[in-house]
Amino acid sequence: MKTYTPKASEIQREWHVVDADGIILGRLCTEVARVLRGKHKPTFAPHIDTGDHVVIINADKVIMSGAKAGAKQVYRHSGYPGGIKSESYANLLDRKPADAVRRSVRGMLPKGPLGRQQMTKLKVYAGPEHPHTAQAPKPLEIKR
Repeated sequence: MKTYTPKASEIQREWHVVDADGIILGRLCTEVARVLRGKHKPTFAPHIDTGDHVVIINADKVIMSGAKAGAKQVYRHSGYPGGIKSESYANLLDRKPADAVRRSVRGMLPKGPLGRQQMTKLKVYAGPEHPHTAQAPKPLEIKR
């Protein structure tokens, strides 16, 4: 029996929309990363981008359980010696909620060219409106 490998022309991509209002950040990001990779499809292959597009709305209403928002730190580095900067997730969620969600999803995807390609299919918006209504996205249910 031969192993099936999907070709790029055979991949069917769908659009999903997720309302992040009141959902825990980690649970939201794991489900979104699963759909972006394509692991929910029977034609999944780890070396090919078979995933779907995901639109996240209401990113400013996502929550973190316990005291994690104040305790967890987000780091970035300028590339120069001593150029590391950190801030708490609570501060980042107040300042740029879409970036906090995007960063968390990126950490759950493969590192390298494949993960960067999968990240281009993620659209995150802080409010309830998004410009992707023409694609007729299906709602993606995430357990609360």
